[in-house]
Amino acid sequence: MLKGKGQTPHPFVHEVTLTAAQRVQGTILGIILFPVRITLATLFFLLMWPIARLRLAGLSEAERAEPVQGWRRWLLHHIILFLSRAVFFAVGFLWIKVKGRQAGLKEAPVLAVAPHSGFLDMLVLCATGLPIVVSRSENCKLPVIGALLEFNQSVLVSRKDPESRKKCVSQICERVTSDGRWPQMLMFPEGTTTNGRALIKFKPGAFLAGVPVQPVLLHYPSDPDTVRWTWKGLSWLGALWHTTSQIYTSVTVEFLPVYTPSQQEKENPDLYAENVQKLMAKALGVPATDYVMEGRFPVKKLGNLSLPLEPPAQETLKLLHKHGFTNARVETVMNDMIDSCHSGQSTTVTADHLTSLLGLTDRTTAVKICSFYSKDDTVDMRQVCLSVSAVSGFRSLESLIHTAFTWYDADQDGLLSADDLSGLMGALVGIPQYAVEEMYSALTSRGRPTEASLQDLLRTHPVYRKVLTEYLHSSGLADGNHNGIPNGKANGNNNGIYNGYGATGRKSD
Repeated sequence: MLKGKGQTPHPFVHEVTLTAAQRVQGTILGIILFPVRITLATLFFLLMWPIARLRLAGLSEAERAEPVQGWRRWLLHHIILFLSRAVFFAVGFLWIKVKGRQAGLKEAPVLAVAPHSGFLDMLVLCATGLPIVVSRSENCKLPVIGALLEFNQSVLVSRKDPESRKKCVSQICERVTSDGRWPQMLMFPEGTTTNGRALIKFKPGAFLAGVPVQPVLLHYPSDPDTVRWTWKGLSWLGALWHTTSQIYTSVTVEFLPVYTPSQQEKENPDLYAENVQKLMAKALGVPATDYVMEGRFPVKKLGNLSLPLEPPAQETLKLLHKHGFTNARVETVMNDMIDSCHSGQSTTVTADHLTSLLGLTDRTTAVKICSFYSKDDTVDMRQVCLSVSAVSGFRSLESLIHTAFTWYDADQDGLLSADDLSGLMGALVGIPQYAVEEMYSALTSRGRPTEASLQDLLRTHPVYRKVLTEYLHSSGLADGNHNGIPNGKANGNNNGIYNGYGATGRKSD
């Protein structure tokens, strides 16, 4: 794990720990309540389906692009609001406690809600009068959900289509600056779900237009905390089972005062988002972090580098130790892999080949190691041996950077391009680095991008030296003592990081 003892908690892992009495009670109540509550919630959902479709029925595309008026709004809106509340009542949210006052549309066109804990957070829509939301366009194909998104006149975005993202930003800005013509918009600026023990970096979408926002906090004070569903731990089905197996589940929606941005914040949405994040974190009593979900995996941003919270190298070491590997055996295997990479043979190996290289009897272990680094049953040996050696301290980082420079200097001319740097840093930390432009600029500002310049950058740069002193926990290189101090243990398992390097750039002359 990236953070050490006493530091920021991992926000993407949530387990429910139950006492023996709670397990017995949950099982008994679950057998009775789960089927009843799911049946009732499903019934209310199905009732909403045709009513939601009525709202825009018979309207042209041009009319659908405008906010609905008249009976389509005041009549159907209240029916859907009632049925939405009935769904969450059926699931076990018998009441919703509200603190503070929801600001009017012209006071705050945007409601920023955090922490985002799971799909049950949608109950905040009931407490806020069904404001407009932003959703993935793929959700429109889902039964009932698609009809409700159409009813809501939601802003839709396809994450795979850059043009769709541009259109989404344009629509958000248009609606929140419409001077009350469109309803309020509600967003979860974290962009993904967490365990609520820290706020992750806010995305700038809710803050791009530079209009006032009202921060809204979600509290789930029930014990056990069964609502949260994030990257690792309790599954969505487990969250639903445990929540519906409680007699009731408590929730508090807290409206904080409206936050009006300064001129500087209006001009810099990232600063605006950061300041609102810090304010909400302080109100929650949790840390504000720069953690994000990148693809399917949690990372900490260091400049434009992405450092995994659960490094593949740590997971690999943990797995090898579980299978009886001593540190000496791991060191021997890594050295053999480094020698193999130096031989000029292909560095991409299959799980079967990796099984042989590691001297394993079980192919499953090699497949698991491949999954830490790539999406299939192959892996680049350079990533494995460099990242594992870096965190284990088998070789000095100065020596490893020299080895990595030799491998990733594609032209073998002693100079790195941005693509070369992307591959090198990706191998060192264990996951792809798609955005190294900022680091490459810092490197070339010191002169030609040579190995000596890279060593100097990683020793002295106020940001990138933290790769060694904080991330790899190797103060040896920074202090001139090239012994390589091992990192702490990682917890949990990782499952498949895309293996590829996307930064582009040319060598400096």
